[in-house]
Amino acid sequence: MHKNVINTFFLLSILLVFSSCKTFSTRLNIPAKAIPERYQANTGLENSGTIQWRLFMGDSLLIQLIDSALVGNYDLKIALERIEIARSGARLSKGMLMPQAGINLNGGMRKFGLYTMDGAGNIVTEMLPGKMIPVDLPDIHAGFYASWEVDIWGKLRNQRRSAGSNLKSRVEAHRVVASNLVVEIARLYYELVALDHELEIIKHTLLKQEEALDVVRLQKETGRVNELAVQQFQSQLMHTRSLEFEKKQQITEHENLLNFLLGRYPQTIQRNSRTLFPENPLSLSAGVPSQLLANRPDIREAEWQLQSSRFDLKAAKAAFFPNLSITAGLGYQAFNPRYLFNTPASIAYNALGSLLAPLVNRSALKAHFHTARSRQITAMQQYQQSILNGFVEVENQLSNIHNLQEIQKQKQAQKDILLQAEETAAELYKSNKANYLEVLLAQQNSLQTQLDLVNINKRQRFSELALYKALGGGWR
Repeated sequence: MHKNVINTFFLLSILLVFSSCKTFSTRLNIPAKAIPERYQANTGLENSGTIQWRLFMGDSLLIQLIDSALVGNYDLKIALERIEIARSGARLSKGMLMPQAGINLNGGMRKFGLYTMDGAGNIVTEMLPGKMIPVDLPDIHAGFYASWEVDIWGKLRNQRRSAGSNLKSRVEAHRVVASNLVVEIARLYYELVALDHELEIIKHTLLKQEEALDVVRLQKETGRVNELAVQQFQSQLMHTRSLEFEKKQQITEHENLLNFLLGRYPQTIQRNSRTLFPENPLSLSAGVPSQLLANRPDIREAEWQLQSSRFDLKAAKAAFFPNLSITAGLGYQAFNPRYLFNTPASIAYNALGSLLAPLVNRSALKAHFHTARSRQITAMQQYQQSILNGFVEVENQLSNIHNLQEIQKQKQAQKDILLQAEETAAELYKSNKANYLEVLLAQQNSLQTQLDLVNINKRQRFSELALYKALGGGWR
């Protein structure tokens, strides 16, 4: 009767475990938006993100800087170590599938209480003929042990797959850092080139303004103008000189930031400033949106994170099922070292198989399962978000490149007109056909337009870099 009650309780417990697990589904889905077949701008079928960054950059000095950054940048080094951490996790999860074996060497002293079954039995038992078991009994053991968790429900296999997917996501994360670094080095390099040209424009303007101030001072001596005109020209000259110092400070800060990304202390950055952004011989083509799934490392990182979360959820569900473990040991055991290897009398062994099923305290397992479920849904959302973000970035840069080209045409024409206007105002002023305020305004407008044109050219190059990165370039 007692045995039947135990068996019934055991069967009910197993049925309870299996029936409750059916309520935890691992099949999760969220509504996914279809990727558009093409971009609004009519582009070619080739994706320029597959171009190696060395070919895309072209400038040898810039390539040297990027090579230095790929070796010395600390963010990239940290990303590499995260890959090693993930690789160690993958090896650990793989090792958990294999039996664990080792050598066991131990020694100790045991004393049984006299008013116990062991104590009462041992005190009248001979260890050797004529020698009773002592109260203080030494115990020496040397042998091998092994243990193995049999992965019946796939918990350990799913943990291994999750760790493998996590490793692949870390590799893609490293590529994201490399892509961002390559583009950021190029952006700062082009920023320095633009600042060099702006500084040259300001210096050239300073020479013109100094000449104009000398002319006004001579005219004051002859009585043609008053002190107010001299003060106005002096004020404009001081303003332009302040711009010169601002540009020098900006150059210093950008050089220091670039050196920081290279992982080195501040020093002069060698750059090619002879020409302002020569036209890139490689024309950019966006291809089709579906190519982003294979080219952009951030999308692939999100995809591998999603795969990892799916395996984690399956492993969390498998934790509800009974766990089968097998342990065994084989070696020598004796109370005296000289008897330790006295076979077969000193041989000791053990073997044990256990089946453990969570029954009472299941709230922790449920919490772990729901956490894994929420993480998988989060990973799904992040994957869809990364695809949408990539598409939007490409669309923005395609539009930006087109509009900046039109702005550049207008600014170039404005610059040509204002340079002529500056010369005209100077000539008319010398012949008393224009006042000094017109000369000042012409000089100011000409300077600002030249600086604006440099900025537009810089923004065009930045937009090309951004499109190249948005298409998945920069890490190859």
